[in-house]
Amino acid sequence: MYHVKEAFYTLQGEGAQAGRASVFCRFSGCNLWSGREKDRSSAQCQFCDTDFIGTDGLNGGRFHDAITLAIYLQALWPNTTQGTPYIVFTGGEPLLQLDKALIDALHEKGFDIAVETNGTLPAPEGIDWLCVSPKGRNPLVITQGQELKLVYPQDTAAPEEFADLAFTHFFLQPMDSSFLADSATVEKAVSQTTEYCLSHPQWRLSMQIHKIAGFA
Repeated sequence: MYHVKEAFYTLQGEGAQAGRASVFCRFSGCNLWSGREKDRSSAQCQFCDTDFIGTDGLNGGRFHDAITLAIYLQALWPNTTQGTPYIVFTGGEPLLQLDKALIDALHEKGFDIAVETNGTLPAPEGIDWLCVSPKGRNPLVITQGQELKLVYPQDTAAPEEFADLAFTHFFLQPMDSSFLADSATVEKAVSQTTEYCLSHPQWRLSMQIHKIAGFA
């Protein structure tokens, strides 16, 4: 059984694939926070601003098997022969649910498969684009992939801790949480992130263009 909070067709808004047409599938649940405000102060990740509870979002639902979910997600991709179909699994934490059966079913339908994960759980084989976003002191199980994207600044997760890992791309993304920061603090985070990237050219600045441009 797969529990999907929401699924929709949009453009990838951040990281190395920014601007790419994508089907987004947000799985319900996370291993670092319950998603409930009453638990935030004791959570292993305290700055998440995403609603991943339940299955009541856009095109959300429960799916009994991989084939059923793959057909459902395929229908969200436009009926065109242009471009390779691309799907991004996110959460919450998608690796609580994503498995080889679903990966294989989507590969059979021609999709490239991306995952945005906190990196604390092992990844099944077959993922085409693996993006890890470390959260605080939580130890990484996944230490290689296509993209490491660190929300910055984090008091307990400095870029230096991850710079030697085997990723192709390294991104810093300014902290932007309505729960933790006012607009002045967000502006400060952008400035700090920019300065760090200028002084450490291994890292690139990642802005959330979906928020700037106003799409989902």
